[in-house]
Order: sequence, then structure tokens, then C-alpha cells
Amino acid sequence: MADLLEHAAKPLLAEAGIPVPLAQLANSPDEAARVATRIGTCVVKAQVPIGKRGKAGGIKAAATADEARRAAHDILGMKIAGHHCHEVLVEQSMQPVIECYVAAMNDAAHRAPMLLVSTLGGMDVEEAMAQDPEAVRRIHVDPSVGLSSDHVRQSLSGLDLAAADDALTAVLLDLYTLFRRCDATLIEINPLAILDGRTVCALDCKFSLDDAATSRQERIAALAVPERQTELERRAAADSLKYIDLGGDIGVLANGAGLTMTTIDAIAHFGGAPANFLEIGGEAYASAGQAVDILLANPRIRSLVVNFCGAFARTDVMAQGFVSRWSSHQPPLPVFFSIHGTGEEEAVALLRNDLGVEPFDLMDDAIRAAIAAAGSR
Repeated sequence: MADLLEHAAKPLLAEAGIPVPLAQLANSPDEAARVATRIGTCVVKAQVPIGKRGKAGGIKAAATADEARRAAHDILGMKIAGHHCHEVLVEQSMQPVIECYVAAMNDAAHRAPMLLVSTLGGMDVEEAMAQDPEAVRRIHVDPSVGLSSDHVRQSLSGLDLAAADDALTAVLLDLYTLFRRCDATLIEINPLAILDGRTVCALDCKFSLDDAATSRQERIAALAVPERQTELERRAAADSLKYIDLGGDIGVLANGAGLTMTTIDAIAHFGGAPANFLEIGGEAYASAGQAVDILLANPRIRSLVVNFCGAFARTDVMAQGFVSRWSSHQPPLPVFFSIHGTGEEEAVALLRNDLGVEPFDLMDDAIRAAIAAAGSR
């Protein structure tokens, strides 16, 4: 998913009719002071793609321009959960009467969009649900029908909103419209401040765009935070391979994203730690060699699972690309295969003849063997 930082997400809220505070981005202490002179009492906020910035010292209140300068000096250059802060958002200070949590997301269980609402804003929704399950309301939306104000009002019944029912209803309607129009996977406002009983204001925003929608949402995609990649992830991307470092010690190579995810899940199910996501797609023969190079460059991998299942793609073509590069390296790494589908007989014969390896009939057995091998090295 493509994620937007707070300063990029809030203008989208404003365009949708959801109130946001006066704010301006600053990349130096002096610039933060100038913004504070214009907007008055403010909050200086680190712009990093991670939550709980306040607990890390990345959010500071400032009553004067000098305080804003000092706050920006302290925050700029900070490293929060591995993210360096290069910019701060200097934002008008608000005094909430109530802090709410609101979000729009997709509910996989219901296969439909869902809105979440809670009066326990300012904390993680998981914490809010644990503290008081009744304080978190779920509003499921049938996309073919849409969301009505009556539906929202009924869902909010019983929440202590300090007479802000109308304002919160309007926010939720606008939030759902924005969610659908912008192809978002998540829009989270935490907190949404109820200021005086009838006025609301979004004090923070997290926005995630569906990767599949970037061609339709070019303006929003251009605002997204550049994806942080490891050296191997960058190297794989240069070879048009999708590699994700997962930190474990059992390497994974499969064809197709679904089969790769299934292999990863099975490794975890049997008590192993998957090292990576790596799949070879349509150009299997051409990319198998590069995939082997990427895997062998990961020093944490102690064993490897290769899971090929051919329908349109031929498993013997994939196996040939793998065996050719593997033979040239001759690594001491133990490798375990599960191969089924089109070209299976030829692929199995290739592995026997060239590598002296017998594939497993069941994927689960190959994975168990890889876990055992990793544990013995």
C-alpha cells in the first residue's frame, strides 16, 4: 500500500469537507518559528510514516514562536522506529472536549467497506476495544446502497458525543465518500476532536492508497511516502522481482503471489521463520536465475523451500532456470522442493539428474524438512 504522511493526507480531508487545523510544513527550526508567529499557539509534529510519535518525543506543544523553534530543533533529525524525521508540521493547537477515533476501511469478513467510530480517541483502536468494546461502533456499508445519515445516526446512538451528533454524522458521510472516491484501503482520523459540543476537527490522519489504484489516482500516489527498501529489495526491484525481507532464516521461492504467501504461512504454522517473500511470475525461465542470486545474498537463510505449481507456467521451465544458476554457485545451502503441475515429470527428472535431489510429494513435508535443516545448522 502507498501511505501518505499527515501533512499530505489532511488536505484530502479538507477537500472532502472535513475540518482540519491551520498548519504548514517546516524543514528548519527558523521556518517552524515563522509559521508559529502566523498561527499562534501550536503543536510541532514529526512527519514520519509511523504511529505513537508522541510517546517517542516527536510531538511537542509550543505557546510561542521561540518554543516552536526549540521544538523543531529537538524533533528534526530524530529517528522514530527507524524513520528519520526531515520535516515537521506546525499546526494550530486545539482544545478538544472529546477525542474520537474514526476510520474507513475494508472488512474482509463482510467483503464490504466499514466505518469504525469510538469516543476513546487518542489511543490505538485495539486498546480502545480492549478497554470498552461497546465504545467502538462498526458501521458496515453495502456499496450497492451506499451510506445514509439515518444509518450513521442509528449506529452512533448511545455514544456520549456532547451534542456533536450532526457534526460527526457529516464527517462520517464525507469520510466514506472520500474512501470510495480515492480508492483508499484505510483512512484513519485519530483523534477527531469535538471542540465545543458541535464543532469537530481532524487532528491527525493516516491514509493508505490501494496499490492497484495508483494508475487511477496518480495525484494521490505522487504524495505517498517512498517505500523503504533493503539493499536486497532494491536489487530485486532492479531485476523486476518482488522480494520482501521478512527477517527469518528459511528462504522461500515460489511461482505466483498466492502460492508464495501460502508457503510463508505454512512455514510459520509449522514453527519456522520465513526469511522472505520472493515469487517468479510469467517470465519464469528468465527470472529464476536472478531469484537464486538474491536468495544466496541473504546471509540469514539457513535452508530453502522451492515450491512450484504449474498451470499455465511450466514447472520444468522454472526448474531449469533455478538448476542452471544453482549449479553454477554450488552453495552448501540445503534446498527442499515441492513441484506439481504442468511439466512436473520433466522438472522432477531434472532435479534428480542435475542436483541429485528428490522433490517431496507434499508441500508440508518439504517445509518440515527445511525447518529441521535450518535448526541443525
